[in-house]
Amino acid sequence: MTHHELNFDGLIGPTHNYAGLSFGNLASARNKGAASNPRAAALQGLAKMRAVKLLGLHQGLLPPQDRPHMKTLRALGFSGTDRQIIEKASAHPEILANCYAASSMWTANAGTVAPSPDAADGKVHFTPANLATNFHRAIEGDTTARVLKHIFGSERHFVHHPLLPGGVHFGDEGAANHGRLAKDHGDRGVHLFVYGIDGDKFPARQKLRASEAVARSHLLDPSKTVFVQQSKAALDAGAFHNDVVGVANGTALFLHERSFEDRDRALAAIRKAAPFVEIVEAPASQVSLEDAIATYLFNSQLLSLPGGEMALVLPKESEENARVKAFVDETLSKNNPINRAIYMDVRESMRNGGGPACLRLRVILSDEELTATNANFLLDDEKFDALEAWAGKHYRDRLIPDDLRDPKFMEEALAAIDALTRLLGMGAFYDFQR
Repeated sequence: MTHHELNFDGLIGPTHNYAGLSFGNLASARNKGAASNPRAAALQGLAKMRAVKLLGLHQGLLPPQDRPHMKTLRALGFSGTDRQIIEKASAHPEILANCYAASSMWTANAGTVAPSPDAADGKVHFTPANLATNFHRAIEGDTTARVLKHIFGSERHFVHHPLLPGGVHFGDEGAANHGRLAKDHGDRGVHLFVYGIDGDKFPARQKLRASEAVARSHLLDPSKTVFVQQSKAALDAGAFHNDVVGVANGTALFLHERSFEDRDRALAAIRKAAPFVEIVEAPASQVSLEDAIATYLFNSQLLSLPGGEMALVLPKESEENARVKAFVDETLSKNNPINRAIYMDVRESMRNGGGPACLRLRVILSDEELTATNANFLLDDEKFDALEAWAGKHYRDRLIPDDLRDPKFMEEALAAIDALTRLLGMGAFYDFQR
């Protein structure tokens, strides 16, 4: 049975802005209040998706969530018409900014996925992340769960678990802290869960008990499941998710030397569970944590291509840093699984703290499971063209935080999402449409 790698990227929404809501995310804090370009952000994301599709892989998307989230604003006591609610909430700019956040674009945080070869029941398992650490992300979970069920609807092939209860006690940030190693996509894989313990400067977002709960729900083999603590040094340097300092795919683990708190013990545990793994590690003497986090070197997509190559899709910032570019070039020249680098411009996302890997949720599907997936969310040239035209029509090319106070922008943003549901055949999907 053939299994395929699919990347479901988050389609960047029309309210993409720099509100600096994510504590511990250095890029988000650094660009707080700056003008964003939602149109460029969406087109950059679509260009990256198109590039991955041209590499011979299946490419899907997750639609943006409805923002501003009027349901949340009403739950917080703002009443009246939609326009009146925005006018009242404008006196509380932090609340308004949280309800406008376009952060669902980073679908690495949408949830955790276990392919059918790894689950005891032979089905694909999904657990949407509760994203409990930050308010603007914690309001995503219910819609994310609805989106995943809409795309992967077949009960014969897919199992959908609820968000983990318990708030920050079971804080779960999804696939950004999870990786899978396997000789082949269709083989039984080894699941690597990376959890955090609060650093001196920043809190950890992924809890060990959350990772353990997801592994239990997904019916994973304990002998092929590894739990590793993230380095506090990396956390305090700005690696708020582990995918900022490491990425796994197939037989390769590509990471920074200071990814894990106890490096030797962590690598030994990974090698024991996955003896086939080839570890490609950047020494701190060659690539500092600061360089790794500033350039998102390890927040690259690590892809298995149809011809047997393994490619890195990296942000342009990695190419522009001489030390990081030298390490990439050296990696490509050596005898390891990674033999191709592709640099992409996703600067609008990067300025908010999200690189290429943040923008995608990797899903491994068999031929039959792929056929059972909602084809409206699988992209071809015609859909790329339609989505680019849609973004060009509905998105602003400049947005500042003060624009969020304007009820006209609320109407504009929701009209764009309404048009998207027609383009993707979603029906009355969102709360504001019901």
